[in-house]
Amino acid sequence: MTDNPQDRLLDAALTHVPFDGWSEETFRAAARDADIDPTVARGLYPRGALDLAIAFHRRGDDAMAARIAETDLGDMRFRDRVAFAVRARIEAAQDREVVRRGTTLFALPMHAADGAKLIWGTADRIWTALGDTSQDLNWYSKRATLSGVYSSTVLYWLGDDSIDSDATWAFLDRRIDDVMRIEGFKAQMRKNPLTRGLMAGPEWLASRIRAPRRDADMPGGMPPRG
Repeated sequence: MTDNPQDRLLDAALTHVPFDGWSEETFRAAARDADIDPTVARGLYPRGALDLAIAFHRRGDDAMAARIAETDLGDMRFRDRVAFAVRARIEAAQDREVVRRGTTLFALPMHAADGAKLIWGTADRIWTALGDTSQDLNWYSKRATLSGVYSSTVLYWLGDDSIDSDATWAFLDRRIDDVMRIEGFKAQMRKNPLTRGLMAGPEWLASRIRAPRRDADMPGGMPPRG
């Protein structure tokens, strides 16, 4: 058993989530099972079960990043690296019922912003782990697109009863292929003399947008003129 009280509390909660969801009942039961004073537990997770659900999601992100780091992706096509990363993130969750309960929690209007931030964070972790160096609008578009791929694949996985989740991985491949086709179409637009001019304005604007600094919780911005 870990000595970290935050991990102990989260581990204890996971045995209750399939039955009681990410709820106050689960939070109290986890504190009791982990032998942590309720006041201390509240100090560790001020918003109770909501913060536990967030910690569980971020634990999955950490496991995914570790798996990517220890895997040699050199011989893979880039689209296959992305598919590997998304699959690694989903497999890190292990318990579908725990994930299903989290999906229900973050679907509530008062928690939707937290859920969206977590999905965006997962997409960011994937792109960062795969070595993304974009600094313009592509930084945002890559993460927005991958957020959609990841979230739709998770929802498919939750209802998948195929052996070894084969249907989910086929679904993931189709979603990534769709994205690659869009990127291919954009590349053709840039090369075609008839449509190149149409892309000039949007691409100039995109080049003026910058990715957020890692030391600031900001959504990015325009660089100074001059």
